Amino acid sequence: MTALFALATSLLWGLADFGGGLLTRRTPALTVVVVSQTAAAAVLGALVIATGGWNQAGSQLWFAIAAGAVGPIAMLCFYKALALGPMGVVSPLGSLGVAVPVSIGIVVGERPGMPQVAGIVVAVAGIVLAGGPQLRGAPVQRRAVLLTLVAAIGFGSVMSLIAEASTTVTGLFLALFVQRLTNIAVGGGALYASVRRGARALPEEGGSAVVRAALPALLCVGLADVAANGTYAIAAQHGPVTVAAVLASLYPVVTALAARGVLKERLRGVQAAGAGLALVGTVLLASG
Repeated sequence: MTALFALATSLLWGLADFGGGLLTRRTPALTVVVVSQTAAAAVLGALVIATGGWNQAGSQLWFAIAAGAVGPIAMLCFYKALALGPMGVVSPLGSLGVAVPVSIGIVVGERPGMPQVAGIVVAVAGIVLAGGPQLRGAPVQRRAVLLTLVAAIGFGSVMSLIAEASTTVTGLFLALFVQRLTNIAVGGGALYASVRRGARALPEEGGSAVVRAALPALLCVGLADVAANGTYAIAAQHGPVTVAAVLASLYPVVTALAARGVLKERLRGVQAAGAGLALVGTVLLASG
């Protein structure tokens, strides 16, 4: 069950990253974050009302609030990095945030077996190689790497926090809703501040018409991100965090393949080898 939900997480995050990075190439990153999360919050609010999730409110919601505060910062850095560099290069570095939940799992007493340890090592190596990371080059490339590493720490922190936010399905809906409301508050505040400093909230060409036309895509990105958080929380609660976190972090392979299929970004030899290693690591983790 852990492996299934964690792999579903990687698929959803991979598609959300691809969609968010693509949208950011025409629309300011903060606007993408705020609009996509607002659309997702509306859907989650309806689910909370329909399932009676308000009754699950408790002290654990502070974990959701913390995740919501960190999330927009991580997403902003990551979307900007995706817009600067090839998605197949940036995305694998973002997955290094897996070190945060894996470290926490080990600290709290989880001891993976030898097949799982081997799977973790092989999968993480595959995740990094899947993008053929290029750490040399022009200043724009170095900036993209720095932004991605900041995002990675944020993503890892969100994974750890949201896993603690609820222990029931209805409570999880409420936790994800609260997380999104916090996302909107933090992201909206940052968007307002950036506009006051002279930055644009709308695309230079097309303005609000571009955002309106992109609303279905923005909704899909927001919902995919929400669903990924939910499936990861379930995976982490029903199995070792060390396994769930690594399997959930295979999303760069999905992003790279989506970029290859839609944008025709060519996979280098090292990327293909990385995807193969990620698959081997997945098998080892699932069999452990």
